[in-house]
Amino acid sequence: MSEEARQQRELWGESYAVPEGKYASKLHPGRRHAKGGIMKFFIDTANVDEIKRAEEMGIIHGVTTNPSLIAKEGRDYRETLREICGIVDGPISGEVKATTTDAEGMIQEGREIAAIHKNMVVKIPMTAEGLKAIRVLSSEGIATNCTLIFTANQALLAAEAGAAYVSPFLGRLDDISEPGVRLIEDIQTIFENYSYATQVIAASIRTPMHVHDCALLGADIATVPYKVLMQMVCHPLTDAGIAKFAREYTDVFGE
Repeated sequence: MSEEARQQRELWGESYAVPEGKYASKLHPGRRHAKGGIMKFFIDTANVDEIKRAEEMGIIHGVTTNPSLIAKEGRDYRETLREICGIVDGPISGEVKATTTDAEGMIQEGREIAAIHKNMVVKIPMTAEGLKAIRVLSSEGIATNCTLIFTANQALLAAEAGAAYVSPFLGRLDDISEPGVRLIEDIQTIFENYSYATQVIAASIRTPMHVHDCALLGADIATVPYKVLMQMVCHPLTDAGIAKFAREYTDVFGE
């Protein structure tokens, strides 16, 4: 066992499965999911049919939405959130209106969103007024998700204000040639350093590789569009193998 592995075994106990070999260097030193449990998948959509299909696969623990996603469906915002809560028994993020920029307005809307269902989580943008709203709502026992996070400092402030979740946006950082996955690593490290209970929702996920990298880094949650979720399911060699087995079965046993 390497010296690094020995140190991590001492830190985490005998149950710690130390990564060895070619993948070991890709993990943050000592990185095991510090809060325990598993990496959870949320689905990032307001399309009820997509949510139902994902739920039937048994892999979805929650849903993230925003007014834009719901507007694309042409449905009433709160009615849609209420229906989603009846499909998935887990945290459902609903966002305050983009035109609401003052803390008092966010607090009022947040209370209304929270009243929809016990599983509702109120999404609040990362602004000074947003932090004020997070502090008040959290003090009232309302779970909040601070969204539009692009730096580790923003995530740290949101956690300090009492946010239950922070949503760093990987894909949008990649769009401007900044490594979004590195942001996930930095936030996870800071939260572990100071034992914040705030969970990291890796958001703006564009590809299965984003999910792969976030899992290696110990992200608490990945919120994934339905399209990316299905890309994770499929592989051309899997498809080819199924077709081959089907042909061989038919050759031997017929239809």
